[in-house]
Amino acid sequence: MPVIARDSERGVLLTVHVQPNASRTECVGIHGDAIKIRVAARPIQGAANEELIRFIADRCSLARTQIQIHGGAETRRKRLCVQGVTAEVLVARLLPHDSKGTVKK
Repeated sequence: MPVIARDSERGVLLTVHVQPNASRTECVGIHGDAIKIRVAARPIQGAANEELIRFIADRCSLARTQIQIHGGAETRRKRLCVQGVTAEVLVARLLPHDSKGTVKK
């Protein structure tokens, strides 16, 4: 499995591939070396970035202030820094699971 998140001194460095204009916000699995997240927001004036941060914060029980975009703010491929959680826990909370608890890829 590719490294999509790693622990660092500043927090977890997470690579995300964002698909804006989706009908709903959801994590759909792994896209290359990133987690693919569809967001129900347009990529205008930071709306998709705000929805991405809201989704991750809600899914991982974090404050929005614990998530910052460190690269790719205006592209689909983003590099995030997430504080207050480990890489293993973050990925487990974000990735979709089937009814048996197995991660969908």
